[in-house]
Amino acid sequence: MKEIRVLVVDDHAIVRQGIQQMLAHRDDIKVIGEAADGLEGLELAKKLRPDAVILDIAMPGLSGLEAAQLIREWSADIAIVMLSMHEKGTYIRRALSLGARGYVLKTAPPSEVTDAILMSSQGKYFFSSDIKDEVVKGFLGKADSRQPAASSAYDTLSEREQQIFRLVVEGHNTKQIAVLLCVSPKTVEKHRSNIIRKLGISEPLAMMKYAIKIGIVDPALWNN
Repeated sequence: MKEIRVLVVDDHAIVRQGIQQMLAHRDDIKVIGEAADGLEGLELAKKLRPDAVILDIAMPGLSGLEAAQLIREWSADIAIVMLSMHEKGTYIRRALSLGARGYVLKTAPPSEVTDAILMSSQGKYFFSSDIKDEVVKGFLGKADSRQPAASSAYDTLSEREQQIFRLVVEGHNTKQIAVLLCVSPKTVEKHRSNIIRKLGISEPLAMMKYAIKIGIVDPALWNN
């Protein structure tokens, strides 16, 4: 079996070290690098070209979800496994929409991390046993049935506009977003103007409140 080369991205050193030690005895999986935030993880993914990336969701600078999308845009061959303390259907479904094939809770048995790496590298999906029912409900469209109607305006945004909206809400300025997305600041500003026009919101605080209201942002994710 081909050795699976893994990049571990988590802002907690103890988590990165724990995963390193857990996988050290395996002949089929090798950790080739680690990063402490999403931006560093994105840069290392481009440099090291791993077969799989384990991404914590809540990280400073660039969230794991945004890093997942950017990594997948750069290379669709890299398997993405999200690592999280949160089992909300909103984040599970969003991780799926951004290209993740695995979603493992930090409270899960260590073996689930290994299983997620193996299965996602084979193009299969893996989720912690505690959230499988939630995922199924999400696929069937039954979860979060009482989602606020306000999300309809967000749905009118293009995929790129949604991505920029999330980056703005996470605190990135135009120049930073332009670098992350490899586009010009002028292009970012054009998208931001479209976002403001479609949502009718221009103030950063109002954008944050709106993002929380429709489930794009959970304040708990940034408390760590």
